[in-house]
Amino acid sequence: MKPQLFASSRLVAAVGVVALFAGCTTFSKDGGFNTVSNVASDRLGKDAVIVKTAADRDSVFKRTKELLAKPLSMDDAVQVALLNNRGLQASYGDLGISEADLVQAGRLPNPGFSFSRTHSSNDLSINRTFSLGILSIFTLPLATRIESRRFEQTKLLTADAMLKVAADTRRAYVSAVAAQQSVAYAKQVKDSAEAVAELASRMQQAGNFSKLDYAREQAFYADSVAQFAKTRQESVVAREKLTRLMGLWGAGAQFQLPERLPDLPKDRPELHDLERFAMQNRLDIQAAKLQTQAVATSLGLTQATRFINALDVGYENNFETDKGRLHGFDISVEIPLFDWGGAKVGRAQAVYMQSANRLAETAVNARSEVRESYSAYVSDYDVAKHYRDEVVPLRKTISDELLLRYNGMLASVFELLADSREQVGAVNSYIDALKEYWIAETDLQQAVGGRLPSVAVAQMQSMPESATQPASPTNSEGK
Repeated sequence: MKPQLFASSRLVAAVGVVALFAGCTTFSKDGGFNTVSNVASDRLGKDAVIVKTAADRDSVFKRTKELLAKPLSMDDAVQVALLNNRGLQASYGDLGISEADLVQAGRLPNPGFSFSRTHSSNDLSINRTFSLGILSIFTLPLATRIESRRFEQTKLLTADAMLKVAADTRRAYVSAVAAQQSVAYAKQVKDSAEAVAELASRMQQAGNFSKLDYAREQAFYADSVAQFAKTRQESVVAREKLTRLMGLWGAGAQFQLPERLPDLPKDRPELHDLERFAMQNRLDIQAAKLQTQAVATSLGLTQATRFINALDVGYENNFETDKGRLHGFDISVEIPLFDWGGAKVGRAQAVYMQSANRLAETAVNARSEVRESYSAYVSDYDVAKHYRDEVVPLRKTISDELLLRYNGMLASVFELLADSREQVGAVNSYIDALKEYWIAETDLQQAVGGRLPSVAVAQMQSMPESATQPASPTNSEGK
């Protein structure tokens, strides 16, 4: 009887220790959202919120209404998206799912109880068995660590999804403002062409204009009308894309955009060692590392349980008429006669190699994205600066000189109007170049993890009109 009591005491003590460990796994107060909120604050300077209650919705509505009360800036558009984008809010549900899996992994398995009562003419038999899955209890700490890593991975991936929404919103904002600005200039071209076409018609009727010149002006006017309609539709498409990303509808969709894009910075900030910065800063790489670590830990669990897939321990309390009460233990073990767990371990090893290779692929692609984005960033800045400092001023000089000639009756009104159209074309090209620069900057920010290195950010904030000299393309080999 004593050995039996000793074994029972050891079993109860072991279960008690594991139960104490399991009791520490509970739902957190923030549900893992603090990671997303901190990333939004640190890397974007914005507030990320999760909407769960009516009070949360009211707060978001009031904040959104305040932001939309004035012409929307790029930063305001990003903030509106972080508050209202429903797809982003849906992705926050992954946090709750992952945390629930973590808490479940830390819970003790439910015990089993069986009862049977049989009798014959003179015999009565009562069987009562209380059973508990011992193997799942002793592997509980390891399973909890695996789910804990997965929860951390989910936090990083959710924060990364938030950064992607912010970047998409910036791109959509730039495209919408540029398209709206292009519509204004396309209308100027159309109005100019209409005036020239009308003048050409009158002069052709008076016999002072050739049929060829008249047809040319009419054709240009017809093209300008079509181009204006096309540009206006492109503006609608760009604006609606921005509206969707910001999650607005109804009266909220009537937001006002500024008339022009932000000016090009006077100088391009110098950026160094971007690849190393991206390796340390990108959340998808950090999440891939956690995934690989979780798979490696899971492989250890698989190897530990490859031979014993089921181990149940039960306590029996039976009664029979002729024997009285019977007490004892019942142990159920799966015998590895046909399946020695090799397939399970082989699968786990394949999953680990798959995860490791995907981690390496993510890192290689990230480095390539940084180099590509930086090249576009440098090139687009130089092109936009060339238009700003060279092309547009030259077109203005030509227009001023031609106007002097027209006032001196040395140039015709057709030459003056044609030059006006060419000047508008140069301005449109500058708008396109400026749009490409701001999009390239957004792409670079996303490629390195949602923000540029802190030194460059500090330079841009402290010297908005005079940053450092242009840098040479990065070719970092930092690990």
